[in-house]
Amino acid sequence: MQRAVVLGGSYAGLLAARVLSDFAEEVVVVEPDLLDGAGTGSGAPHRHQLHALLAMGHAQLERWFPGITGELTAGGALVGSGRAVRFYVDGRPRPPLDDVEMLGATRPFIERTVRRRTRDLANVRFLAGRGQGLLVRGDRVCGVRCAPAGHEHGHETTLAADLVVDAMGRSSRLSSWLGQEGWPVPPVERMRIDLGYATASFHRGSELPGTVIAHSTPGPDSGYRPERCEPGALAAVENNRWTVVLAGYAGRRPTGDPQEFVARMRRCVPPLREVAEHCALQGDVGTFQFRESRRRLFRATSRFPGGLVAAGDSMASVNPVYGQGLTLAALQAGALATYLRSGAAPHAPAWDYFRRADVFTDAGWKLSTTADLAQPHVTGPYPRAYPLIRWVGDKITQASVRDSEINRAYMDVVHMRRPPRTLTRAHVLLRTARVLLDH
Repeated sequence: MQRAVVLGGSYAGLLAARVLSDFAEEVVVVEPDLLDGAGTGSGAPHRHQLHALLAMGHAQLERWFPGITGELTAGGALVGSGRAVRFYVDGRPRPPLDDVEMLGATRPFIERTVRRRTRDLANVRFLAGRGQGLLVRGDRVCGVRCAPAGHEHGHETTLAADLVVDAMGRSSRLSSWLGQEGWPVPPVERMRIDLGYATASFHRGSELPGTVIAHSTPGPDSGYRPERCEPGALAAVENNRWTVVLAGYAGRRPTGDPQEFVARMRRCVPPLREVAEHCALQGDVGTFQFRESRRRLFRATSRFPGGLVAAGDSMASVNPVYGQGLTLAALQAGALATYLRSGAAPHAPAWDYFRRADVFTDAGWKLSTTADLAQPHVTGPYPRAYPLIRWVGDKITQASVRDSEINRAYMDVVHMRRPPRTLTRAHVLLRTARVLLDH
């Protein structure tokens, strides 16, 4: 492959560029938010909200950038496992897992390090610009039209490419570009969740020694009602800070009022209450709204041009409360590597890539949307046999708080180390029944 073009230089685009650097003579990353060669991320306001890097996402990051964990921790990030990572359901702590490792760092800090490592690759270059359309020849994409940043009209240039990656995020214009070129537009599956969340930073001192991550969600014992169990999370991050996020749906979305934010922290689980009581708020409270989860069903189209793939939020964007976004992007990058390593021609329709990526996308979608449907204001669409799925899921959740073996199976799914069907295996269901009967 002579040249690959990645549209979008955020996390998903950077990982795609790293993968492609093993297969292409040149990789060009087209990103509008560049300043003196460094990504500013100004076009993605949600970047400054707390982002989780699940255990599988952390492993994949280290896979593609060996030694990056040490580099991040040298810069102030923390790595936690066992009791340093605390997950709560309905206010009750889950049993700790020593082999689940999570990274405490802000997304901008992680992304800056990943971007610098990507820029250091000899065959990768960055172009400050924005994609404006596809170049199509016959049945394949052969490049892109793009405009320099700040000059979107009348200053277009073209970039030839053997493979184009859409990593433009939720606002991707790929569907309209395909329609303009006469190709079928991938259908979009949606679930409206009406989520709001807010993030704030606090000075971190000697309180909560050994804590890196704390995460709290309502569950079956509270009827999944946030007013009965305040959802939130904190992470120990670089520059001796705690980053705290609070979430709420519909009429309970958090605002940017610092006093309200701290008051809600005091109604959350002990680690967040401790920070609210003893740590000073730094800066403003940043808010963000997430109206709906959505995914583009590329494999549902009757035809698709060769030389084109998608990754990250442009492929699927799910409820950020579950922290799957960065991990899904990393797993999709792995799917792209496997696809190209199989000897697939970049000019051919990438059906096998989408099939491989959908294994992870489907798992993330199923996990998040099934949980979202427990919220009373979310009205579907419901999967087949949802009442049974919900009942079994509730029982497994209740047992996972009481039993370390059930919790391991449950958290392996949460951290995307195992597929959701893991929880329907006979030994998991039988142990769940025994645990609940004993209690």
